[in-house]
Amino acid sequence: MASPNLPSYHPTSKTSKATGYTASFFSWRSTNVYALVVFLCIVSYLLGSWQHGLTTIPISGTATTANNILGSTPCTTTNNTNLDFDAHHNLNDAGASSLSGTPKTYPPCNVKYSEYTPCQDANRSLRFSRDRLIYRERHCPEKTELLKCRVPAPYGYKNPFSWPVSRDLSWYANVPHKELTVEKAVQNWIRYEGDKFRFPGGGTMFPNGADAYIDDIGKLINLNDGSIRTAIDTGCGVASWGAYLLSRNILPISFAPRDTHEAQVQFALERGVPALIGIIASKRLPYPSRSFDMAHCSRCLIPWGQYGGLYLIEVDRVLRPGGYWILSGPPINWQRHWKGWERTKEDLNAEQTTIENVVKSLCWEKVIQKDDIAIWQKPTNHLNCKVSRKITKNLPFCPAQDPDKAWYTEMESCLTPLPEVSNNQEVAGGELAKWPERLYAIPPRISRGTVQGVTAEIFQQDAELWKKRVAYYKDINNQLGQAGRYRNVLDMNAHLGGFAAALIDYPLWVMNAVPVEAKLNTLGVIYERGLIGTYQNWCEAMSTYPRTYDLIHADSVFSLYKDRCEMEDILLEMDRILRPEGTVIFRDDVDIVIKIKNTIDGLDWVSSIVDHEDGPHQREKLLVAVKKYWTAPAPDQGESEKTS
Repeated sequence: MASPNLPSYHPTSKTSKATGYTASFFSWRSTNVYALVVFLCIVSYLLGSWQHGLTTIPISGTATTANNILGSTPCTTTNNTNLDFDAHHNLNDAGASSLSGTPKTYPPCNVKYSEYTPCQDANRSLRFSRDRLIYRERHCPEKTELLKCRVPAPYGYKNPFSWPVSRDLSWYANVPHKELTVEKAVQNWIRYEGDKFRFPGGGTMFPNGADAYIDDIGKLINLNDGSIRTAIDTGCGVASWGAYLLSRNILPISFAPRDTHEAQVQFALERGVPALIGIIASKRLPYPSRSFDMAHCSRCLIPWGQYGGLYLIEVDRVLRPGGYWILSGPPINWQRHWKGWERTKEDLNAEQTTIENVVKSLCWEKVIQKDDIAIWQKPTNHLNCKVSRKITKNLPFCPAQDPDKAWYTEMESCLTPLPEVSNNQEVAGGELAKWPERLYAIPPRISRGTVQGVTAEIFQQDAELWKKRVAYYKDINNQLGQAGRYRNVLDMNAHLGGFAAALIDYPLWVMNAVPVEAKLNTLGVIYERGLIGTYQNWCEAMSTYPRTYDLIHADSVFSLYKDRCEMEDILLEMDRILRPEGTVIFRDDVDIVIKIKNTIDGLDWVSSIVDHEDGPHQREKLLVAVKKYWTAPAPDQGESEKTS
């Protein structure tokens, strides 16, 4: 069911069959017996190839909503050569049933799971400590608890509005929660209007709207010269701050826990704003050190001064040298607001004093406090900070550790040291080019040799390779080149971020996931390019709501996770986070692709195997798949149609 603002489309079709081989014939006048034998062998081989050759795996079943993503693009490339999968790569060899057999099917889950977030499940969280809100961190189900069913969209679900309309509007049926329209009515977060929600851009500390609030910040620090590209919004609400930053070429990640503010991150994602479910509690945030140019908290309710300043210490870890931390709301400007906040002057003054002491221990400099906004800046290196440590003995530097390790990694009450510098003017870790040059400039982590085996030449080759691959993707998926068809995009194995970089001119954003099992930790490189991402173990669920992404790219994911966890569990998670009529592009070894194809047939996806961009003789193949549109049954259809 397409929304009114999108043109009607049909997500996939079978690719056209290749024409087969052509051959040259010998002249019979000069042919001897030996040549005749050779000729007959060639003819026999070619006839066998023509009869048994297979370019695409046939799609079982058809769907009226799934005919046009591949268009009429043939599966083979210019040499028109077919691969004989029957002889060499069949499903029986891959340990599955036959291609013509009935695949295992996965029933719909009960409608109560329509917003299921496996690793942030409210019931499971109650088993864990409430101290420091640890119970709201990731707590994933055991293997025996995993659902083996397809999470349904709510009844009446529609394709989201296209960006930039989606910044201001979403369908009520997609996120049927009115709680925030009441709870935050005065603050202008969200309004309910008929069958839609409207997001006026308001916030607790920006009553005149997020755009005006960002203008106020822009009067205090430079947001326009390209030096600030990546930002993190802690406790983001419905992510209006992030939504309005996007028009300024600043790419944010917004995060908030799944808590009493029902569906705030889900609203952000429906709006087309990058967001994850998350909380600062006991574990490091899932980002490498020196990731963000700017961090922001607008009345985010994080107790920055408590636990020895542990949460600000974590912000320091992920903040780039010279980066900014912006705080508005309590206790900033408490002299004016203390009555409205229903707190005493003494309490608020003590809180601000504690925060000021923590940031001093981090060697940050307070840039300015003007009205309701305070801004601090992290030093560009730690030369002076190390000198002051010898005098004050305050907040020690962390001992030797990996500052980029951030998957279930405990936070520590110590200062993450910046890379060494030779003088006070040098930027620790290397100075970044300004945006947009930053996207294709050699990232400092590579130029300094800290990513093993990746040189500047390899980086440049990778960038060109992904330009070529994305151009090919547009040939086989004619929707990819249409601005507005996809907004929220996930790359499940991002490596150096080449896929996202090649899509930079389209009105979409890419969440670049770097698997914690990957041979190289490249997420720091991705951030140095001015892109965003997160660490992820794909044997577990992602910290996001169902129906987050319009397009998922899975490059060699299943080769990486072979023998680590079940393929079906990864595919069921992909089904959970993919929107109805969303697209997946798999690329992997042909044997694995065939296994994937057999499994997703049981998910009721429509799919087609496509040759590699370099031709059919490559073992690596592509599989383009589309999730069919379906929803939970109408509420009045009764329990008989609900499958648990």
